[in-house]
Amino acid sequence: QVQLVESGGGLVQAGGSLRLSCTASGRTFSSSTAGWFRQAPGKEREFVGAISWSGDATSYATAYADSVKGRFTISRDNAKNTVYLQMNSLKPEDTAVYYCVTKRHPALTRDVQFYDYWGQGTQVTVSS
Repeated sequence: QVQLVESGGGLVQAGGSLRLSCTASGRTFSSSTAGWFRQAPGKEREFVGAISWSGDATSYATAYADSVKGRFTISRDNAKNTVYLQMNSLKPEDTAVYYCVTKRHPALTRDVQFYDYWGQGTQVTVSS
């Protein structure tokens, strides 16, 4: 069983930054795709970004939703079994609960149905 614990959410003004962290226990992240989804009130969960193991121990593939590309960055620290989401230039429409995810199969995907493990979520609120 894999447990994912997110931290780093909070309240920030528009234009500000936050960094979310997600630490896994029960399984190593190093050869798995990990990522983030978010869900705003009254909306479906949407893909934010993901980071995969590309086969080279020093490089990874990443993917981002168009709405966050250029503002958000995913990174990982395998030694700490942790994935990060650096969020810059935040907008009120980024307000949501952010969920850390990972999956058993290493392939990178944007499809919510292929992610097997979910964290409990952390609230991000961006005020205008």
